[in-house]
Amino acid sequence: MTTESGNAGPLTERDRAVLALERRTWPGPGAKERAIRERLGVSPTRYYQLLNALLDDPRALEHDPVTINRLRRLRDSHRARR
Repeated sequence: MTTESGNAGPLTERDRAVLALERRTWPGPGAKERAIRERLGVSPTRYYQLLNALLDDPRALEHDPVTINRLRRLRDSHRARR
């Protein structure tokens, strides 16, 4: 099955892990970045690239609509301020 964005199948384990990290609240500066490196093995820059791609992926919206919609609203408000 192919989705509108051309992605087939369910979200990958890494995609689900990115969304799980994004759902959490973080106690202080650096905690999220440390978790990104430790749990996903990627740099924070790569993490945000993956996350931004997920915002436009209908599979991610289906998997975690609350997180995706919250992040889309944030992205849209940041774009509107530019």
